[in-house]
Order: sequence, then C-alpha cells, then structure tokens
Amino acid sequence: MNSFNRHVLSAAISAILLGLGGMAQAKDVIKIAVAGPITGPVAQYGDMQMMGAQMAVEQLNAKGGVDGKQLEAVLIDDVCEPKQAVAVANQIVNDKIKYVVGHLCSGSTQPASKIYEDEGILMITPAATNPAITQQGYKMVFRTIGTDDQQGPTAGDYIADQIKPKQMAVIHDKQQYGQGIAEEVKKTVEAKGVKVAMFEGVNKGQTDFSALCTKMKSENIDFVYYGGYHPELGLILRQCREQGFDAGFMGPEGVGNKDISAIAGPASEGLLVTLPADFSADPANADLVKAFKEKNQDPSGPFVMPAYSAVQIIADAIKGAKTEDPVKLADYIHKHSFNTPIGKVAFKENGDLKEFQFVVFEWHADATKTPVK
Repeated sequence: MNSFNRHVLSAAISAILLGLGGMAQAKDVIKIAVAGPITGPVAQYGDMQMMGAQMAVEQLNAKGGVDGKQLEAVLIDDVCEPKQAVAVANQIVNDKIKYVVGHLCSGSTQPASKIYEDEGILMITPAATNPAITQQGYKMVFRTIGTDDQQGPTAGDYIADQIKPKQMAVIHDKQQYGQGIAEEVKKTVEAKGVKVAMFEGVNKGQTDFSALCTKMKSENIDFVYYGGYHPELGLILRQCREQGFDAGFMGPEGVGNKDISAIAGPASEGLLVTLPADFSADPANADLVKAFKEKNQDPSGPFVMPAYSAVQIIADAIKGAKTEDPVKLADYIHKHSFNTPIGKVAFKENGDLKEFQFVVFEWHADATKTPVK
C-alpha cells in the first residue's frame, strides 16, 4: 500500500471514529429548544424566557442531569413573527430535537404548535397566553402560564370594581395576543355595566399616535385599556400626556417591561399592569433567586420562573416516565403534578394549567412595580 492510500485509509478510519464518538456524545445529551424572540422589539421578553430555561438546565446538570445525561438548551430566534416561527419549528423538526420551551408570542406559538403536534414534539410555552392555542385539541402542547380568559377578567374586574370609569377606551394592536386580551377585558367590563365608548386597533410598529390621543381626549375618555406590547403603549402614553390627556391606563403582562419606562418616561408612572404573581418573592424560591442574582440577572420578570418550570417539568417527566419518547412524556404530564418554582402544577386535558394567578400591579417611572390586588 502506497503512502497516499495509507493516508486516505487513516483519514477514513479517523472520520469513522470521530463520527462514532460524536454519536455517542449526542446520545449523552438531551436537547431542549428554547424558541422565542432573541432579536426584535420584544426581545426583552425573550431574554426572560431564555434566562429561566438556561438556569434550569444549568442547575439540573449540576445535580447530574437527567438519568445521567446532560441537558442542552438550544436557543433559537423567531423574532416574535409567525412566519419565522414556522421556519424555526421546521428547523427543530429537522434537527430532531424532541422538546421545545416556547414560543413566547401567541401569534408565533399557534402556527408552530401545529407542526409540533403533527411531528410528535413536546412543547411547553411559558409565555403565550391566547386561549386559542390550547383549544385546538392537541396532546403535545402545554403552557406554564395562565390564559387571556383568566387575565382579562382579572383586569376587567379591577377596572369595573375599583376604577369605575365613565367613558372607557379599549385599544389593541390587532395581533392575536393583543386583540384577544382586549376583547376579554371589554367583555368583562361591559358585563359589569361599564361603557366602552371606543374599541379600536392600532398597527404593530406604529409610532405616531397623536390622532388617537386627540380622539380619546375629545370623547372624554377617562380610562384606557391597551392590549399589546410595550413599544406601542410606551409611545401612546408619552404622546397622550404631551397633549394633556391624563386618563388612567392599564395593560397586560406584555407591557410590564422596564423598557416601557424608558420609552414613556414619567408618563409610565401609575400605569396598571396585570402580571403573574411575583414568584421571586416566594420564600421557597430564595436559593433560586440568589442564583439568578449572583449572575446579575433579574428573576422577577413574568416569564423567568415559568420558563424554568417548563424545563423542570420536561426533566421530571423523563425521570418519572423512564423514557425520552415525547408522546409518552405528554401522556405522563397530563396525568401527574409537578413541584416547580411557580408552585405545584397540574394540567387540564387541553394542556392549560389547572390553576394560575394574575395580579394587578401599579407600575412606576423607575421601572419598579407595586402590587395593588
């Protein structure tokens, strides 16, 4: 055998050995895709989801992983855009990843969830709240957060019972999440006798709201509920205050972000926001909170602990069911309860949590919040 052939043979053997080594290594890792906005206008929420999921992976791995295997979080950006979410879901299928924490935005989660259901991939969203996601009859789809038909009545009851507006406006961003929560609030307040004088949509990405502020001022609106995310509401608050329109404002967890204070400035003071309970204030999570703070991370964001819990549920289900088969894991999750940083959780047949609490907070211009209910 000549020198060239020996080198070729040696290279071929090395490639085979490396490939076998890679296969062995792959079998020792359990990959979990964490899908959500890493870039784009709501990337701050994606940061919360990624942070919670990565902390869960890190802490579980430090305890030996799952059945001797290490977990790996695969972070994938869907920019909170439905078309991109479909591309991400197909990428996850092609990469043969069996579990997904995400997506974050409801409009992205719904089309992606169909792909996961069809392909037998287990999905747990820690952030998407639109009820339609779990009204599709899917078996592979769960969430570790409440729904808009829970959050909407929490907001609507507070408005009707505590604020008691005479002329109310309900504004939304025409997206699945924003319009959905706005409709729930409208339904709740109207059932309690509150007049909704305006129900209108604005465009995602819109920056000039002067006409909207003028219209609300001219119609003597004394309270505004906004369904959507913080970039648009921040501008609405600032521009309306500049016009001297001083009605009260309220929004869902999609506006409860420090950037709303950066955008609206002093106009964000007194904004009412519905958010999940602050799980970082639970004494049972003291050690976990300390671990986040040692990394200079804020564990109080609304999606941090739900994302941690989603990873933990996947890991606990693998241990409990003694399988990595996502279809069998979904069946196991439906039938069992789990101790997590958001409390002891169990799931309805449709994948929603049996119990979840939203709380009304008052937002402050310094980006802090105070519970009011």
